[in-house]
Amino acid sequence: MPYFDRIADDVFTPTAHVGGAWNLEEQHVGPSFGLLCHLVERDHADRRGPQDRLDVTRLSYDILGTLAMDRFEVAVRVLRAGRTIELVEATLTQGGRAAVVLRAWLVVPGDTASYAGTGLADLAAPDTMPAWDPTTVWAGGFIASVRVRRQQQAPGRAAYWVRTDVPLLDEPVGPTAAAAGLVDIANGMTVRADPGAVTFPNLDLTAHLVRPPRPGWLGFDTSVTFGATGHGLTSTTLHDEAGPIGTLAQVLTVRPRTPVVPSSP
Repeated sequence: MPYFDRIADDVFTPTAHVGGAWNLEEQHVGPSFGLLCHLVERDHADRRGPQDRLDVTRLSYDILGTLAMDRFEVAVRVLRAGRTIELVEATLTQGGRAAVVLRAWLVVPGDTASYAGTGLADLAAPDTMPAWDPTTVWAGGFIASVRVRRQQQAPGRAAYWVRTDVPLLDEPVGPTAAAAGLVDIANGMTVRADPGAVTFPNLDLTAHLVRPPRPGWLGFDTSVTFGATGHGLTSTTLHDEAGPIGTLAQVLTVRPRTPVVPSSP
């Protein structure tokens, strides 16, 4: 069973794998990020053909509201067409309300191997890190659908690898979209505070990629920062097993949970 079923060209329904994590009656927004990336890539291929390929180099998502475990629609439009660079937008709408908007930059690939290099540190291989069960912290179908190997360093600081055997859809999906369906998990894999005491959902996610990821394990080197005025930031360097592939950032709204005061008898 995939994360989503396609019931029309632009209409989808979530499966049980999409549930949680802040509210089990709502979709985890993570898989929808992968779906929107996939639909941008499919639109690009339909318009330009496989011989005129551009690579996704930035994925910038804004989360405008929660998503019920119900059908939704996605519309894709080109904001800036070009032979070597395009800006494409995908909007997920549910019940007549926009809930997630993606703006993606696509750039023509080229041969820059002789200049390639980075100051980003490598990540230890997946098989060197112990397996960790994220359902010990989070509930929901999405969290239960992934496998994690993690090296925890401190609250809000960890290196880890994530993968899933659940496809986005029952159709071919490229490695960039498959990875995009996992990146939002970064905000929950090394919590700075108990989510039962503090909520810290992200309002957005922006990923910058220097090359397409390879299939398999997706690596994260993550730091979570809470400020003193209710705002936070989850910052991550992304890896595949060949090395660093880019970065991502998620802005957080940090809110202590209000304790329930029992009424007087």
